[in-house]
Amino acid sequence: MVMACTLNSINKKSTLLMLTAPVKTIGRIPASWGRHAWSIGREDPRRAVHALKAGTALTLVSLLYILEPFFKGIGKNAMWAVMTVVVVLEFTAGATICKGLNRGLGTVLAGSLALLIELVAAGTGKVFRAFIVGASVFIIGFAATYVRFFSTIKKSYDYGVLIFLLTFNLITVSSYRQNDVLPLTRDRLSTIAIGCAICLFMSLLVLPNWSGQDLHNSTVNKFEGLATSIEACVNEYFRDQDKDDNDKQEARASIQIGYRAVLDSESSDETLVAHYASWEPRHSMHCYSYPWQKYVKLGSVLRHFAYTVAALHGCLESEIQTPPSVRLLFRDPCTRVAQEVVKVLQELAVSIRRHRRCAPDVLSDHLHEALQDLNSAIRSQPRLFLGSKRACATNKHMLMELNSGNHTASRATLHSFND
Repeated sequence: MVMACTLNSINKKSTLLMLTAPVKTIGRIPASWGRHAWSIGREDPRRAVHALKAGTALTLVSLLYILEPFFKGIGKNAMWAVMTVVVVLEFTAGATICKGLNRGLGTVLAGSLALLIELVAAGTGKVFRAFIVGASVFIIGFAATYVRFFSTIKKSYDYGVLIFLLTFNLITVSSYRQNDVLPLTRDRLSTIAIGCAICLFMSLLVLPNWSGQDLHNSTVNKFEGLATSIEACVNEYFRDQDKDDNDKQEARASIQIGYRAVLDSESSDETLVAHYASWEPRHSMHCYSYPWQKYVKLGSVLRHFAYTVAALHGCLESEIQTPPSVRLLFRDPCTRVAQEVVKVLQELAVSIRRHRRCAPDVLSDHLHEALQDLNSAIRSQPRLFLGSKRACATNKHMLMELNSGNHTASRATLHSFND
């Protein structure tokens, strides 16, 4: 009897634990979501600001449907303004301008063409009018869809062509059952214009986020990331062998973070941000626009340089390593070259961040001297290299090119971003 009671109590406890475990798991979900949402906003506070702007814009445009005077003047077409705010308002001003102009231009062209076809078909019979409507829908649908495959249209005006196709079909097909299509077209154009105006107001005048500024900051971060990777790579290569393994893993992780961000930046920066930056007007108190085209070219050059850093990192991770005694022979000149390269990258990053010209001697003289010292160190140990004659000839040719371009490089400066 006692054993039965004991087993019964154990079963009740196990059942209770099985029921409370899922409840605790479900109770942790809101807390985990809250921490995740907080981390996203803390990473970039502009995201929370953009969410507030979107909520405010939707509230303002909803007044067209809620307030009786506006609803009497516009009617159910006020929902087009709400739809416009939802699809047009983007995180950056450039993206909002791009979508807003595409939507406005596509709507105006579609409405004008639909009205023109309605005027042509108005004087015909019902059967012939149906034929005109069907033929126009087929021809315009075929032409607009085919045009979307053009690279220029696909890059900048794909959304506008899509809105043109949608608006044209809605107006043209609905005009077959509706005698007067002009009020319908007017109301839809006016509500879409109101929605676009609210989006542009919130994007351009209320704490705007500029795509050009994002691309500018991304370019600066690329220079700084490459400088960090090169410095960490050289220091790790010539480090003491007695160093802790944890410090070793942290140092090698920092190397990969720097150049990996540059290699992965093409899709996010050069295609999306640079495209939207081209739509943005001149802004700020100095009334300048960011040279996004030069940033795109500079990003391509930095990616090629990042591949070189990745190759250095690969040598660092190789199973076959140079003996420490040989490394010690070239430690000082290699470290000096790395320091000068890091100094150049950091100077370029600072000059771009502050929109000023950098000192030309920083880009040429000290780095040239460091390369000469490294070349002298290599030539002093010819037996350590296979094909030393070829290596010396290559280094000599490199120095001749560097000497010939030294005077030109000393006069080379970054173009001012105030132009």
